[in-house]
Amino acid sequence: MTDADRRRRAGNGEDSIYWDKAKGRYIGAISLGYTPSGTRRRPKVSGKTKTEVRRKLRELRKELAAGAKAPANYTVTQAVNDWLSQGLKGKETGSIGTYRSLADNHVIPHLGKARLRDLEADDVDEWLENRAEVLATQSLRMVRSILRRSITHAQKRGKAVTNVAQLVELPQGQPGRPSKSLSLEQGEAALCAMVGTWIHTYVVLSLLVGVRPEEARPLAWTHVHLTASSRGKPHVDVWRSVRRHGDTKTYKSRRSLAMPRQVALVMRAHKARAEAACRAAGEEWTDDRLVFPTATGGQRDAANVRQNLRVLLKAAGFENPGEWTTRELRTSFVSLLSDHGIPIEVIARVVGHAGGSVTTERVYRKQLRPVIAHGAEAMDEIFGDDSTEVDAQDDERD
Repeated sequence: MTDADRRRRAGNGEDSIYWDKAKGRYIGAISLGYTPSGTRRRPKVSGKTKTEVRRKLRELRKELAAGAKAPANYTVTQAVNDWLSQGLKGKETGSIGTYRSLADNHVIPHLGKARLRDLEADDVDEWLENRAEVLATQSLRMVRSILRRSITHAQKRGKAVTNVAQLVELPQGQPGRPSKSLSLEQGEAALCAMVGTWIHTYVVLSLLVGVRPEEARPLAWTHVHLTASSRGKPHVDVWRSVRRHGDTKTYKSRRSLAMPRQVALVMRAHKARAEAACRAAGEEWTDDRLVFPTATGGQRDAANVRQNLRVLLKAAGFENPGEWTTRELRTSFVSLLSDHGIPIEVIARVVGHAGGSVTTERVYRKQLRPVIAHGAEAMDEIFGDDSTEVDAQDDERD
């Protein structure tokens, strides 16, 4: 069949499939005549193979044959905003905020004015290619998901016919920023900065015990055991997180972790300051108070903790404190333990990885070496500790 024959068939309402060299994929198009303004109506789909494109064209024709018709002036902006306000019920506040930020920065400014009934696969392809120049692949996947789910939400309400976001391939985005780990020298500097503040205590707990950021922020004194008991050494019960319903990330994330002597010492001092401040305010102290509360006693959000961490790192002499996040304290915990020779299986149990050592090795470790030894007081050995002072306090409390 010649190109002229293909054009005649396409012009008579039949499908056409062709290779788009620029996009590196096959394009399928259906000719539906012209709009009142004279613009040609050719809904398109794309795929890696002709077979895939033919399947997508059949699905598209079925939708068109169903006779559904979107409102003429219903835009992408309206669809996205409707989904954000109606389609995320029960989701965590943090997740909703992430979707809203991505929509406001990467979806609405580029596609928002387009009428949903006129949006074509080519438009979405071009948009994704543009965003792939600035977004990591995971973020790119999320912004496409926002558009896809927004259109699906509109379809269920009779405001859209075809979900063109399902008809396109996801391009490769930019490499994501790899997480980092503190070196031993950086860790020592961080542990010595801003001593006597809540953020110093937070860093000590996160770096030397390995709790997740979402586990540290809702931690209450009820779950912090500062003296030895029948259950063993001073420890912290990591039983809650900021996730919905307060659940930890996985079942194995629910764990009790022994505190190195240095952590127990710092936590005791932090609690003593909190109790003194409570008495000074004329309030009654109870252990259900948060370990790291805001000035009004509420739970800190992630941005607040991250901002304070960077202030501490600046005080510790870090050249670029803004490049660090709270999650990298946990990454550093894993790497430092491994570099000290703790078996990866032991580290996996401590950090609460449901996938065991596979997750720990693949995601978190940055300087792991073969197993040679392990011990319960690894962090005391790594960073050093005046154990005599802590033991003396234990004797006084006993």
